[in-house]
Amino acid sequence: MKIVYMGTPDYAVSALEALIKAGHVITAVVTQPDKAKGRSGQVQCSPVKACAVRHGIPVLQPVKIKTPEAIAELAQYEADIYVVAAFGQILSRQILEMPRFGCVNIHASLLPKYRGAAPINQCIIDGEQETGVTIMQMDTGIDTGDILAQKKVIIEDKETAETLFGKLSQAGAELIVETLPRIERGEIAPVKQDDRLAGYVKMMDKSMGKIDWAKDAACIERLVRGLNSWPSAYTCFQGKQVKIWRSDALDSDAQAVRPGTLVAVAKDSFDVACGKGVLRVYELQMEGKKRMDTKSFLLGSQWKAGLVLGD
Repeated sequence: MKIVYMGTPDYAVSALEALIKAGHVITAVVTQPDKAKGRSGQVQCSPVKACAVRHGIPVLQPVKIKTPEAIAELAQYEADIYVVAAFGQILSRQILEMPRFGCVNIHASLLPKYRGAAPINQCIIDGEQETGVTIMQMDTGIDTGDILAQKKVIIEDKETAETLFGKLSQAGAELIVETLPRIERGEIAPVKQDDRLAGYVKMMDKSMGKIDWAKDAACIERLVRGLNSWPSAYTCFQGKQVKIWRSDALDSDAQAVRPGTLVAVAKDSFDVACGKGVLRVYELQMEGKKRMDTKSFLLGSQWKAGLVLGD
C-alpha cells in the first residue's frame, strides 16, 4: 500500500521501520517541527523525522496540520491510507477523508478504557496487569473511532513506563503490518467502542510526579514506575527536589509516624513511612546531581531515621 505516515516520538519509529521492511511505499512522513531541547537549547528533530531522513522519505513538518496550506501540501502525496502513531496534532475531517481507506491510529492501550495522551504511564499507575495496542479507524473524536484490531501485552511486576513503551512500540509495529493487508482486502469488520467503558488520560506534566506520602506505599511505588523515565516521581528535602527512580512497597507494623519520615536506613536502601506501609528506596537523584543507587548516595550523606521528606 501507499502510505503517508504521521508520528513524532520514539514510540512511532518501530512501526515506520516495520512498514518499510514489509514493502509498503511510504510516500511522505508528517511529524512535529524541530524544537530546542535540553539546557543547551540545541534544536533537534523528532525521532520519526530522523528515521525518515535515513530512508530518504520526504518529510512534512506543519506547525498546524489543519491549515489550508498544510492540507494542500499533504494532498500532493499519493496514499491509500494514512497511518498515525503519536503524531501530536488532531486531524480534521477533511484530512481523515482524503485517503481511500481513511486514517488509522496505532494507539498504545486496549481501547476504550485508556483514551488520551498518556495511556502507557496511567495503566502502570493504576496497577493494571495487562495493556496492549489498538489499531483504530480514526474519526474526529479523541481515540473514539472503531476498533479494527487489538493485541494484548502483559505488564510485569516491576514494569516501568520506559520498558513498557518499548514493548508496546514493537507490538504496534507488528499489529499494523498484520492489519493493513486485511484492511485492503476488506476482511475487517470494525467494532464500535463502548463509551460506557471509556476513560480519558490527559497529557503528563511534571506536577503529576509529586509524591503524597499520605497515600499507600503500593500506590506510590506504582507512581514511581509509571513516571519512569519522564516526568519522574519526586519529593522534597530542605527545599530541593529529590527524584525517586526505583523502590519497593512493603508492609509495616511500625508505630505510626508522620508520612514522609525515614523509619529505617540500611546500607543500600532507606524506608519512608507512607499512609499505609513503607516505601523502600533503592535509587534516587538529588536536584542538580546524577541518578545513583541508594548505597552510593548514603556513603556521602548524613541521612538517618527521623528525617522527614516532603513539604
